[in-house]
Amino acid sequence: MLQLALNAITPGAWAGDKKDAIRQVSVALAAAGNVSGDYLEAMLEREKQTSTYLGNGIAIPHGTINSRHLVLKTGIQVFQFPDGVDWGDQQIAYVVIGIAAKSDEHLELLRQITHALHDESLTSKLKNTHSATTLRSILIGEQHSQSFILDAALIATDVESNNLITLQAINAGLLKQAGLVDSFFVAQIVSNPPLNLGQGIWLNESSHGNVTNGIAISRAMRPFHVQGEKVSLLITVSIIDEKPLVVLNCLSHLLIKNECDQLLHGDPHCIVELLTNKTLDSQELAVTEEFIIHNQHGLHARPGAVLVNLIKGFNCKVSVINLDGNGQPANGRSLMKMVSLGVKKGHRLRFIARGQEAQKMIFAVREAIANGLGENKNE
Repeated sequence: MLQLALNAITPGAWAGDKKDAIRQVSVALAAAGNVSGDYLEAMLEREKQTSTYLGNGIAIPHGTINSRHLVLKTGIQVFQFPDGVDWGDQQIAYVVIGIAAKSDEHLELLRQITHALHDESLTSKLKNTHSATTLRSILIGEQHSQSFILDAALIATDVESNNLITLQAINAGLLKQAGLVDSFFVAQIVSNPPLNLGQGIWLNESSHGNVTNGIAISRAMRPFHVQGEKVSLLITVSIIDEKPLVVLNCLSHLLIKNECDQLLHGDPHCIVELLTNKTLDSQELAVTEEFIIHNQHGLHARPGAVLVNLIKGFNCKVSVINLDGNGQPANGRSLMKMVSLGVKKGHRLRFIARGQEAQKMIFAVREAIANGLGENKNE
């Protein structure tokens, strides 16, 4: 996988305007042997087509599809502009990531970078640091070891068991295998009875052995009873700070509204979306559809921008899940979040829309994806 090297990061730069910032990035790409000298014009042309500003102070200028012959080898150059660069539409870029891509080997690194930058508070860190090492750590997520993990890999559905201890052991094992807890956690989880939250949903946690925030879920194929109490699903939490409270608040909302049906019958990706969507109104019916991305280089910035701009035209909330990725839902109205999905050719995207124009939006997305999202299917 393409790595972000320290010598590809330039902290403390200054640019008079956006064109100057892009020029500096293109010069660095050429000096590194990634592109020929004509690549600057291709980057400026690309910027005329659609802004490459992602959000949170980050822009990712790159060439047009027709300029790939100018790319000698795939590479990335990162420039930090502490004073900011006006990127248009009242958007200020503090970090500019210049990309030269022959194919899609840069997408995983870009996914890492955009995922690490989802926290709004990181903008000030990117703006104020003076070290290439610190910038690299922030960009690739090395400073986020205390993040929160809930994805489809930590959810077991249709468990053939009528024993609560089996669900406890499964969850503890999933968390241990993911490196989120240690052996002390496993021992305590298996030995202590969970808390019955009602509606067949149970919860347990441990005061010892929590390594990283994370949640595992196991669901019985058929509900059973323990001492007269219904058991359908068990949620096990590894908690070291307040981040898992987002999930617990979503769960509380569903329980209070007596609307846990999707939690008890949906697939793992649906469960993740339900428990991580802070703005979710469970009263709104969800319109769901899955599409395959056929673009040669996946959902990079240009087709991603086409898709996001399309979604913004409809009055609805949209979550997008890469079923061939980590299963985490992304806000369909955010280009940065969409790029962070790391979508490659052939990946399946699930769109979950809620609101007045949800069905219309799904129809429009279906047509746009079928038409290549602004690209020819062979590009």
